[in-house]
Amino acid sequence: MPELRLTIRSGLPERQLRLRIGHDFDYIGGASDDAFLMHDAVHIDHAASAAAYRAAHADWSARVDREAAWLSGLAPDAVLSNISCLPLAGARRANIPAVAMCSLNWADQFKHLFAGEAWAEKIHAELLAAYAGADIFLRCTPAMPMPDLGNTQDIPPLARAGTRCRAAIDERLGTQAERLVLVVMGGIGYQLPIACWPQLAGVRWLVRDAVDASRTDILAYSSLGFHFPDLLASVDAVVTKPGYGMFVESAVAGTPVLYLRRKDWPEQDVLIDWLLREGTAAEVCPEDFDSGNLLPQLENLWRQPRKPVTASGASEAAAAIENLLIRGGRSA
Repeated sequence: MPELRLTIRSGLPERQLRLRIGHDFDYIGGASDDAFLMHDAVHIDHAASAAAYRAAHADWSARVDREAAWLSGLAPDAVLSNISCLPLAGARRANIPAVAMCSLNWADQFKHLFAGEAWAEKIHAELLAAYAGADIFLRCTPAMPMPDLGNTQDIPPLARAGTRCRAAIDERLGTQAERLVLVVMGGIGYQLPIACWPQLAGVRWLVRDAVDASRTDILAYSSLGFHFPDLLASVDAVVTKPGYGMFVESAVAGTPVLYLRRKDWPEQDVLIDWLLREGTAAEVCPEDFDSGNLLPQLENLWRQPRKPVTASGASEAAAAIENLLIRGGRSA
């Protein structure tokens, strides 16, 4: 749909979005909702998250009214949310078609964390109603079950396949026969203990930013200039936490994964089960992660055959959204 007019509201920087989205778009800075607030990449800040949800839902109906008025002024033909509740609720109130798309929803996550709290029942009902009010909830494989929603439509894995560019990376880094292991814990800060890890013969660690100039085995990938999916497709393994993007894009690339479990994150079991079945992966315990005792598990992963996964979810999602626009008599 080359005539599509696309507007993106996100808390992510515009330049980061343009690296991933090729279609032209108008950018509106700012997150739509509060979700879980984190101490770091693997630990939820329960108290701060509870306070944020209670504040956001203290006047929920009025917030939805304001969102509906704002959306009506923007006049989109459809709203796509990944997976903020407020734009879905606002679209419903403004009678604008809406699509949710994700492997999880915040209603189920919220219920997992705050079930039993007297104040949480009303908030959970409002979150669930926002998702139930969407025309379609595109559930990206692998996904949580979502038994409370009757509008789900399953689609295959959703990922961008990177292009292997190992020769160019080796030339840029001056590496030759070494194994390159990417260490990344997602977009939320995490104090990696990598400076304390032992140096391993034949292994180079790639991290976002350099941590110790004296460690020639620890290299910064942020200065290399490669798109992240291409980097992921070019390394010998990735050390990470369970997360949809990292797990599925690693599986699509055929890159082995060594993962550190997250605490209080119900989605991770679905992701882990899928990756163990479809990709090449193993769990690292916190003690081995902290000490850098990773080589035995990495060597075991490297002995296993790589089996890249096909991800056609983007095409099916686009078709579903296009069908929604056509049913509404809209062209863009």
